[in-house]
Amino acid sequence: MTNELTQGPVIKTMIRFAVPMILGNLLQQCYNIADTLIVGQFLGAGALAAVGSAFSLMTFLTSIVLGLAMGSGTVFSIRFGQKDDKGLKECILASFVLLGIVTIVVNIMVFAGIDWIIAVLSTPAELVTMMREYLIVIFAGLLGIFLYNFFASLLRSLGNSMVPLIFLAISAVLNIVLDLWFVAGLNRGVAGAAEATVISQYVSGIGIAMYTWIKHPELLRFRRGVRLRLSRVKEITSFSALTCLQQSIMNLGILAVQGLVNSFGTTVMAAFAAGVKIDAFAYLPVQDFGNAFSIFTAQNYGARQTERIKKGIRTSFIISMGFGLFISLCVFLFAEPLMRIFIDAGETAVIAEGVRYLRIEGTFYCLIAALFLLYGLYRALARPGMSVVLTIVSLGTRVGLAYAMAAVPAFGVVGIWWSIPIGWLLADALGIVYYWIQRKKLLAYSER
Repeated sequence: MTNELTQGPVIKTMIRFAVPMILGNLLQQCYNIADTLIVGQFLGAGALAAVGSAFSLMTFLTSIVLGLAMGSGTVFSIRFGQKDDKGLKECILASFVLLGIVTIVVNIMVFAGIDWIIAVLSTPAELVTMMREYLIVIFAGLLGIFLYNFFASLLRSLGNSMVPLIFLAISAVLNIVLDLWFVAGLNRGVAGAAEATVISQYVSGIGIAMYTWIKHPELLRFRRGVRLRLSRVKEITSFSALTCLQQSIMNLGILAVQGLVNSFGTTVMAAFAAGVKIDAFAYLPVQDFGNAFSIFTAQNYGARQTERIKKGIRTSFIISMGFGLFISLCVFLFAEPLMRIFIDAGETAVIAEGVRYLRIEGTFYCLIAALFLLYGLYRALARPGMSVVLTIVSLGTRVGLAYAMAAVPAFGVVGIWWSIPIGWLLADALGIVYYWIQRKKLLAYSER
């Protein structure tokens, strides 16, 4: 099933396409949400801190594959909008080869450098063994992550956001069941939580690959004349490399902050681990709406539907701002009950620090909502470099301010929490001003 996003009412078309993406990635968060909740409740704050720190690392590694897949998806969407069947097939082949090679190289590197990684993250000595045990298993899931993200991006670029949701739903439920069995039932500790996640990742990855092979043979079974071309590899790379760089910078900055957080000890580590999970779950809908908006814009860019792009921009910003404000209110009011989902009620110091983090950073979700839309807009209008610039501004500000303010006794760890929304605000301002100045040129480009 494919869906041309170049036709029909803009609001209805966009929401119908975006909702399965949002639901799907909310389910994807269940991979690490389940790890955090079950590990925190059954294994304690120390294990939670180790898994939370590893989560930041895996988010960074996953961002490499995700960025390449998102960049490829933009090219697929443009080719689909142009109705260039041969070009689409050659881009699919080039993307699969490129992503596969990158995933294998990254996998080899992280296994070889696991001890160095643990040291760079400033992991407390009492957590090194648990973290190493968790990472050895979780790294094995990168190939499953590659398969899922490649085929999910392919299907979404053609307007099919429902099938990726279905496979994520299956694997998310499986992950929760296996987590409980391995951790609570078999007492396999943090390694059991990692094993549950990896098995679930391969179920979703292999499952969606088989579905695409069976249901869309026209995309994957190439006829004479369709082959791996250097020009297509360059085309995919030109989009994917910058999108990958953007995603990697985003998560590398988070990883750098994780190292600073770790220096404040286990209590702050555990609070941050739980807070980040709540964060990811809270603003993930606006992140995925931004990705859906990007695919919508890319298809219309390929089809030269400029007025439809303009209407999509206006509609998307209204929806995202409204949702961001609503979620901020909910997180501010219910910060303590949300923390108690992940942390035993007796861990009062951890809960208090987590509440402080959420009430500072979570108040400004509308800023990150705008930023995700700007990322998606510039990626779809063939300006992925601008998305990289916005990411550098956002994360550069965040990391620089975090280290500077944390060193001041009057701020301490609170300085880290405040650096996040300040970075969002500066990046938003730059992205909006750039669009306002360049809007005629940007939109005129789509009409060529």
